[in-house]
Amino acid sequence: MQVISLSERDVCSKFITPALQRAGWDLQTQISEEKTLTDGRIIVRGPMTWRGRKKRADYVLYLKPNIPIAIIEAKDKSHALGDGMQQALTYAEMLRVPFAFSSNGDGFIFHDKTGQSASMETTIGLEDFPSPEDLKRRYEIWKGLTEPQAAIAFQNYYDDGKAPRYYQMNAINAAVEAIAKGQDRLLLVMATGTGKTFTAFQIIWRLWKAGAKKRVLFLTDRNVLVDQTMVNDFRPFIGAMAKLSTNAKTIERPDGSLENVTLAMDRKRRINTAYEIYLGLYQALTGPTDAQKIYRELSPDFFDLIIVDECHRGSAADDSAWREILEHFSGATQIGLTATPKETEYVSNINYFGQPICSYSLKEGISDGFLAPYKVIKCHIDRDVEGYRPEQGQLDRDGNEVEDRLYNTKDFDRTLVIDDRTKLVAKRVSQFLKESGDRFQKTIIFCVDQEHAARMRQALINENEDLVAKNARYVMRITGSDKEGLDQLSNFIDPEATYPVVVTTSRLLSTGVDAQTCRLIVLDREIGSMTEFKQIVGRGTRVHADTGKYYFTLMDFRGATNHFADPEFDGDPVQIYEPGAEDPMVPPDEPDEVAPEEEETPLETIPADPSAGSEPVDLGPGAIETTGEPRRKIYVDGVGASIVAERIQYLDTSGKLVTESLRDFTKRALHRHFASLDDFLRRWNSEDQKQAIVEELAEEGLDLGVIGAELGKDLDPFDLVCHVAFDAKPLTRQERANNVRKRNAFGKYGETAKAVLEALLAKYADEGVLNLDDTNVLSIDPFAHMGTPLELVRAFGGRPAYQQAVRDLQSALYKDTA
Repeated sequence: MQVISLSERDVCSKFITPALQRAGWDLQTQISEEKTLTDGRIIVRGPMTWRGRKKRADYVLYLKPNIPIAIIEAKDKSHALGDGMQQALTYAEMLRVPFAFSSNGDGFIFHDKTGQSASMETTIGLEDFPSPEDLKRRYEIWKGLTEPQAAIAFQNYYDDGKAPRYYQMNAINAAVEAIAKGQDRLLLVMATGTGKTFTAFQIIWRLWKAGAKKRVLFLTDRNVLVDQTMVNDFRPFIGAMAKLSTNAKTIERPDGSLENVTLAMDRKRRINTAYEIYLGLYQALTGPTDAQKIYRELSPDFFDLIIVDECHRGSAADDSAWREILEHFSGATQIGLTATPKETEYVSNINYFGQPICSYSLKEGISDGFLAPYKVIKCHIDRDVEGYRPEQGQLDRDGNEVEDRLYNTKDFDRTLVIDDRTKLVAKRVSQFLKESGDRFQKTIIFCVDQEHAARMRQALINENEDLVAKNARYVMRITGSDKEGLDQLSNFIDPEATYPVVVTTSRLLSTGVDAQTCRLIVLDREIGSMTEFKQIVGRGTRVHADTGKYYFTLMDFRGATNHFADPEFDGDPVQIYEPGAEDPMVPPDEPDEVAPEEEETPLETIPADPSAGSEPVDLGPGAIETTGEPRRKIYVDGVGASIVAERIQYLDTSGKLVTESLRDFTKRALHRHFASLDDFLRRWNSEDQKQAIVEELAEEGLDLGVIGAELGKDLDPFDLVCHVAFDAKPLTRQERANNVRKRNAFGKYGETAKAVLEALLAKYADEGVLNLDDTNVLSIDPFAHMGTPLELVRAFGGRPAYQQAVRDLQSALYKDTA
């Protein structure tokens, strides 16, 4: 059989796969065919979403499961041997592998990045494909791995059927390999929602099973992070794992089952040293007094490995509590996990952990389709734009004269309260939920402080009295001083729980909360810190297919989304401050980056345990916490507020926010494909399979069906492109069919053939069928009543004549273009 007659898939099955097996590659554990690497970018316009093209490699070769080593791209015989190489190299770079191959079935082009071949690219025969042992040997030399180091680096993954995504695999393999080679400070940067905890579990599992690390501490600063981690991602460690806390807790797993968290501390806060995997809050290990620093009960060499989750929230600062713990166990290998590496003039976690060994940004996650994109609604309130200056003699709610000066957004709800402004925000948020058609989409509203969150809750209740009457938990405040709200946090983040729906907070929900189904984030406070802004955006980036959540909306009342225009947004971390041996590192407070005021306070009940935190001081309604005496807020009534402007922005395919309609987006994208109407007509007329053009556009994010529905026009794809991209007058399918009939295009055919063409034309007009030359259509009604497909094709004089007749029909259909 000649290769030229075979498809790409045939080339794979008849030539490439057999060549791999002859070379010793195991089909079950080492060869993955048509491996999907990304989900395809989610594109949002209006309420509609669709996915762009997935990245899919023809072959990924593995030394063992999840340890990739080579990429192969296949082409059919109409292509040259090396036509797939550039694509193969793109995927090889994604997977961080040094070997890439391209083949059309005649042999292979072999690209060897390790420099161990005679030249970087060589041509080899089908019988000469390298064995797994050969590529492994080259890989180990390239990486500089000794035999004992390789044994650790290639340790098996924990296999429960859940395959890691490519970037998780990169991070896990890079960390294990670096530790095998002796590196003891590592930083992994992974965007919120990309699976840092799962990544940490596999790193620990592989090092633990290899015997390289025997005692491990997973350190964080939120109880919910510890508890959920223990019963979910870290569950395989049960029996060897315990929590550094004195407070027992029962956790509900996703399947509804209940599980008790094993504790490593008794009521006298003595640590049981019999476990191997420990999880804990830094608050449980240390505190301001020596009696609270219980980590000192453990010898400095007790832990072999410490992983610090969300390390930007403490360990970056030289005088932080986390650094105190890390420095006590300085002999342990330490890994920092963060979505937002903290880099300021004064604070640097890169300075402590070193340059990231692996990074996966929010932009990459959205581009790959693993994270949800967003649209931004910017709302400008007149009081924010113009500021507020009290009238002469203006009195506040308590009858005191309001200081005469210009108040602006920095003052509102922090020092001066215009309640009408709060009511306006609540009204606009409620209006959005109503207009969206789903008033039960999970929503987080970030407020200036806890008092502002309480007033916002009240205003939202008054705007949604009908739903609150059915369930009082429809709107809730979740802050550290509100036990009732905190008790509902697990329900808010549970995709199966309906209530609470709308929650107000100040900082508690800005980090570390896995709100998978959150669809609306409202910003009604300034956010000066890029780190915190990224964390807040991360609350909405999780895709949740079960509930149809593929994007989220940011509603901004304070200009916080101006951070999107900052070059630092989602950019590479930059080292700014590198202190010398004698230089101090005393970080001042960053704007809007105070420590979260709502950690775990009401959740832990034993005051003697520092993991409980300390009870917040109640300064009374409206008080402001300052370093000096409490200062009360000024409340001004009857001022009024209104929205003076509002605009909607979307992420474009390059990841930048733009203000444009679906029509404008489509027109611009189509112009990238077709420079002119004539260019499009040439492509359309030369393509026998019209559906191929439609599928090609859909793979790149231009779903013509979605676009037609948005425009309210039931048009043929041909007319949609002509109309949207080139402003041509569109014709309906029925109009096109009637024009063909008027030309008597079927006059030269016999009665049976003419009847078949008439039926095909009617099917096009009614259903928009594009692949009319597919003979399978002759097996369904109304053709089934005319005769068998073979008889109907014979009426044209055979298959070639039938296919030519259909091509002539298609040409007649698209003769009119204006």
